[in-house]
Amino acid sequence: MPDNILAMSGALTSAATTGSAGILSPTRRIQISNCSIVFLTLLISACAAPEILAPRNGTVPDGVNLSGNWQIIEDESDGQRRLREAIRSTDGVRDGDLRRPQASGDRRQRVRGGLVYVFLETGRSLKVTQTPYGLFISFDRSVVEEFRFGERRTINVGAVEAQRVAGWEGNELVVETLDRNGMKLTERFGLAESGNLLVRKIVLRSKSGDQETLTQHFERRPG
Repeated sequence: MPDNILAMSGALTSAATTGSAGILSPTRRIQISNCSIVFLTLLISACAAPEILAPRNGTVPDGVNLSGNWQIIEDESDGQRRLREAIRSTDGVRDGDLRRPQASGDRRQRVRGGLVYVFLETGRSLKVTQTPYGLFISFDRSVVEEFRFGERRTINVGAVEAQRVAGWEGNELVVETLDRNGMKLTERFGLAESGNLLVRKIVLRSKSGDQETLTQHFERRPG
């Protein structure tokens, strides 16, 4: 149990054994009652189970097909800058901490915070192939990402491990990835402008609930 909870527990015990002739005044009883509520709240928070991603619908909506060749509209350098800022504000690590030596040496990495962003692929050109069972996205013809409709599995990049669920919400494909430190990546893919525009919304959420959202637009290209 965390030290602050143990300390509060001791305070409550001490308070319960004090008072004139062993009788507590109404005001004192109210104070102890309020302390008890705070104590129980902290205890529940400390013992809360880790977040588990709920599975999503694996059935493709009628008439929805994200397949095609897509080219990003936004400026790439500006998009990368905004993405770095979003990661920095949600990974749970202060920039100043990165310059402090760690116990095993000066490892200037965000190893103590969320690392879910390592599962995020980006590119200017996307080739999307949709089947009845999943979606394959080729980013700049160099990296291919696979999302299985209705999947709920553990994925990893090197030593970094995360939960992954993917499925449909209305006409959008939603992919959620949650790492062990509570940082979550949500990606939404949908069509606009009569199917000629692919919209990708990226949401990075910190363990404490802070969110940063970026939206990418891709126009359909022949081929």
